[in-house]
Amino acid sequence: MTRSLLLVVNDSRPQAVSAATEMAAILHKAGLTLLTVGNLKIDHVSQVALTDISECEIALVLGGDGTILRGAEIVQNTNIPLLGINLGHVGFLAEVEKAAISEIAKAIIDKSYVTDSRLLLAVSVERAGKIVNEGFALNEVTVERSETAMVELFLQIDNRPISRWGCDGLICATPTGSTAYAFSAGGPIIWPEVEALVVLPIAAHALFAKPLVISPDSRVVVDIESKSAVLSADGLRKFPLLAKDRITIVRNEQRVRLAHLKETNFSDRLVAKFKLPVEGWRGE
Repeated sequence: MTRSLLLVVNDSRPQAVSAATEMAAILHKAGLTLLTVGNLKIDHVSQVALTDISECEIALVLGGDGTILRGAEIVQNTNIPLLGINLGHVGFLAEVEKAAISEIAKAIIDKSYVTDSRLLLAVSVERAGKIVNEGFALNEVTVERSETAMVELFLQIDNRPISRWGCDGLICATPTGSTAYAFSAGGPIIWPEVEALVVLPIAAHALFAKPLVISPDSRVVVDIESKSAVLSADGLRKFPLLAKDRITIVRNEQRVRLAHLKETNFSDRLVAKFKLPVEGWRGE
């Protein structure tokens, strides 16, 4: 049986294209079929439609976390795991760093990689009693101002009112997204295996504007009480919002799988990524 692999490459990065070219040559020689749904044109890689990737055993993603998020969009509704090769900056999603191309190729050929499952969000927008937009997010869903003035938001959780805020926006993040936008806005870091959601306002003009850690089974509802706003899922899929729109965010029935060359420890990744002073932090 032919083994197939999906390539997702940030082709604006020469380093990513170069790595993909080297990887494709090795994997093709090993008998794997390489596919892409993008405009990448390198030897041994065939361009196909989204409907033709269902049999791929893994998606190899070359780029930063933004490329991983695009990869998650591509493999949605499939069970294809994403193996990220970090060519970006912080790179919490792209697990593979400083590994030789040959080492990564061997893990794919031998199927020696491991995977873990990540929680996704499902989001919908109701307008005048009708659903006008639906989507998903791996990192976070944000509702943000679309003009210079603050946006007025009314937050409800599990059918109970929580707070009204005049703010720059609101973030609802997964544990995976807790190290991304939510972290920058002052939210807590949640270990990936913890099933929880984070909800926090952005620059709220309020006495109570703390991040909330809630059940993954909670129902988050945000009503738009100002003239306009914008909805964003993972910073990629955007939708303009109007006054009286209602945004509902819940746990997605689907999940996404991330692949790693070997079992990883999130604590170690956290220390490495943020360069935390674990040695001599008290001046000893």
